[in-house]
Amino acid sequence: MERTELSEFGEFKLIKHLTQNIKLKHKSSLLGIGDDAALIDTDGKKVLLTTDMLLEGVHFHLSYMPLKHLGYKAVAVNLSDLYAMNAIPKQITVSIGVSNRFSVEAVEEIYEGILLCCDNYQVDLVGGDTVSSQSGLVISVTAVGLADEKEITYRKGASEGDLICVSGDLGASFMGLQLLERERSVFEENPKIQPDLAGKEYIVERQLKPEPRADIIRLLKEQGIVPSSMIDVSDGLASELFHLAAASGLGCKIYEVKIPIDPQTDLTADEFKLSPVSAALNGGEDYELLFSIKQSDYEKIKDQKGISVIGHTTQESEGLHLVTRVGEQIPLKAQGWNAFSEKEV
Repeated sequence: MERTELSEFGEFKLIKHLTQNIKLKHKSSLLGIGDDAALIDTDGKKVLLTTDMLLEGVHFHLSYMPLKHLGYKAVAVNLSDLYAMNAIPKQITVSIGVSNRFSVEAVEEIYEGILLCCDNYQVDLVGGDTVSSQSGLVISVTAVGLADEKEITYRKGASEGDLICVSGDLGASFMGLQLLERERSVFEENPKIQPDLAGKEYIVERQLKPEPRADIIRLLKEQGIVPSSMIDVSDGLASELFHLAAASGLGCKIYEVKIPIDPQTDLTADEFKLSPVSAALNGGEDYELLFSIKQSDYEKIKDQKGISVIGHTTQESEGLHLVTRVGEQIPLKAQGWNAFSEKEV
């Protein structure tokens, strides 16, 4: 593929080149890219905003992260935050910091992923910024969502005795990351050895190209269920349970045998001599939905594919516990991602 230098385009020509074929999908998107700000009509609903930033060398490594996947993931993680509040994403803005070591074609690949995610989840790209970066690739996405006030779900709101549910399976993204990091280290030591990811496609995709759970939000709406509290699993199940419990002033009890773990995650954890349950509790980046429901909604949800009831809320004084397969109660600890840990500062 022929390489086009960014210097040949400049900022404004690059923006025009990347956005010239964007078509707006929503009547609420009154004005998109091309002016000083986007213009959005709320249709009388509540507007929700979220933003997330991905930094090269911190949140991703280009040695194994395809640029198209990176663009997709940058959007997906923001949409997940909106779904976690029972909202429907409508618009995003994208800001990119990029150095001249990238070509126009490379930035095009990032935008291919961004626009693919927008198409898959029916979201409009309505603006952003493109700047020069001297410290690696930076992508920042802001997402806008709409929701009826009575359907908005917060981290707080659960009551004692509510059922704790989670979508999908947990720990896959973390084990995918372990596999990618191992293969990166092997390749750096000996470039003649090609990465061996055969049979591990599922966990690798969970790390490189996560899918926010719009389907679960649709299912809950179809069943007439408004969760009493909800959060997405970005920092590990244990950390998210602490967030929900603290917000509602509760404790909780979850059961090891109920935590959904994919067989590929289980096998890979065994290969790395890690506990798959620990990967689920502390790994993060699964972007599943963790939520509580009233016991009266159990019949509506018990047979729904893709949702597991893993425990229940308790009085705050009881704390947060994991009940093991042999019935032992172990206090939970939040050991997920800490952006400002001593190791990172």
